[in-house]
Amino acid sequence: MDWIPYGPHAALVRFADAVGDKAFARASAIRAALERNPPEGLLEFVPACTTVLLEFSARGVPSLDAAMPDILEQFQMAATLALPPAPVKEIPVVYDGQDLEHVAHAHDLTTAEVCRLHAEPIYKVYLLGFAPGFPYLGDLDARLHTPRLATPRARVPAGSVAIGGQHTGIYTVDCPGGWNIIGHTPAKIFDPGRRSPDGGDEAMFLLKQGDRVKFVRSNGQ
Repeated sequence: MDWIPYGPHAALVRFADAVGDKAFARASAIRAALERNPPEGLLEFVPACTTVLLEFSARGVPSLDAAMPDILEQFQMAATLALPPAPVKEIPVVYDGQDLEHVAHAHDLTTAEVCRLHAEPIYKVYLLGFAPGFPYLGDLDARLHTPRLATPRARVPAGSVAIGGQHTGIYTVDCPGGWNIIGHTPAKIFDPGRRSPDGGDEAMFLLKQGDRVKFVRSNGQ
């Protein structure tokens, strides 16, 4: 585990060399540690698959060189603790996407086989990005790994369930996008009007990094 400066008041910590179960477990533990006991002066943290970006107040941390060894030690301790697996969140999906046949043809599969292979795994939310709350879900069956479209669409409807490379994901808002659309979900993954009982805005996001997700086929599929 190491870090590099990311400007005068930020640090990029690398906690794993490659995406996988080890990196996923470390990311979940580090995120929980930062939420539970944030370092002094921390303004924001941005987790990714193998890194986490820490942004500090200009007056909160006089020296990154002085502060980061203790922070890395905290991360190392967090990474050694076994966190209980997150509960599985079920997301209904109708496999009616406009690229379903394309994905099937690309892998010499039937559309029914694509649907079955996509719905079988329990996925992990490796990170959120691209659009508000957009979940990058792994681990997609290797038989469904499909390159993004050569030309992105100008508009992809919110709720579209899609495949991009080795990940699957859910478009959370209407926006441009180049992933292969294989279905849609009525679930609102991002809802800016949704609030938690205490009025916090974290409820806007149905999924968060570290969650586990199972797609459940609906409409008799």
